[in-house]
Amino acid sequence: MILESDRHSSIRVQESQSSCYPKNILHSPIALMVALPDRLSMSAEEYLAWEPTQEQRYEYWDGEVVATTGQSRNHSRISGNFFRILDDALFEGPCEPYIADVKVQVQRGKKYFYPDVVVTCDDRDNDPQLVQFPCLIVEVLSPSTESLDRGTKFAKYRQFLTLQEYVLVQVEQPGVEMFRRNQQGQWVLSEYNLGDSLTLESVGVEIAIGDLYRQIQFS
Repeated sequence: MILESDRHSSIRVQESQSSCYPKNILHSPIALMVALPDRLSMSAEEYLAWEPTQEQRYEYWDGEVVATTGQSRNHSRISGNFFRILDDALFEGPCEPYIADVKVQVQRGKKYFYPDVVVTCDDRDNDPQLVQFPCLIVEVLSPSTESLDRGTKFAKYRQFLTLQEYVLVQVEQPGVEMFRRNQQGQWVLSEYNLGDSLTLESVGVEIAIGDLYRQIQFS
């Protein structure tokens, strides 16, 4: 299946602590922990200085800081399984996989997201806080984030010229979707079920779908 429309999720691509708190929230760290809203506004510079000091993760959308939601045990397990497989396969190579606590700079000064798993193989990625040149992004779907991961986030991730593959992993039932950018700049969809193997050309790794669902029990 080749995605060629640029509507919805189908597309074609042509390719000092107190000083970092925003002015519109409390300066006391204790009060901040209690009173911090799910959404607030600040500059990108404030966000990049403030967000690493927080216990919860926050994404940045054009000046608005949005708290990420907690995930289920199955979601966490699948993310961990995917990361461990990549980490073992890419050990001592040029590629570095990261799990949910490393954000990607989707648009400098405007958008910073937290994918479930991201891989970079680019020597230019030397910022200790974030990834700027991903080749592979993985999102594990949950009911609260699936539409966002399929739609708006995918559209923004496609702006990365280095991104070669985007993988969506189901939680409620076994199933994996992989979008791969071809030489014409089109994103080609492949689907996988239990018993299949997923080949990630971006990093040269083959994964048995069953291994992603290790220790997962479906209702």
